[in-house]
Amino acid sequence: MAAKNSLHRERDTIEKMIRLYCRSKHHPEQALCRECRDLFSYASERLGKCRFGSKKPTCGQCTVHCYKPAMREKVRMVMRYAGPRMIFTHPVDAIRHLIQTRRPPAQ
Repeated sequence: MAAKNSLHRERDTIEKMIRLYCRSKHHPEQALCRECRDLFSYASERLGKCRFGSKKPTCGQCTVHCYKPAMREKVRMVMRYAGPRMIFTHPVDAIRHLIQTRRPPAQ
């Protein structure tokens, strides 16, 4: 199995975080509610346009803030809730994300 690049990992991680958040806060079934689907769609679009490409740092380390302020706040809420819980639901992704946040950002 080929290793995923950082953009694919970032997309997978944000999707898992949004699913975890939505399941707890909005929609207990597997499907995302409309608000969370829209948030994931927006985050995916922004990731697809990232100027850093495969050298993308985690969003918290990024020098370019590409989210609109309202969407950025929604993502922050999701990450604050889901981030600490990821270690229990998706431990490999959580540890990988923690390691990536410790690395210096690409220039």
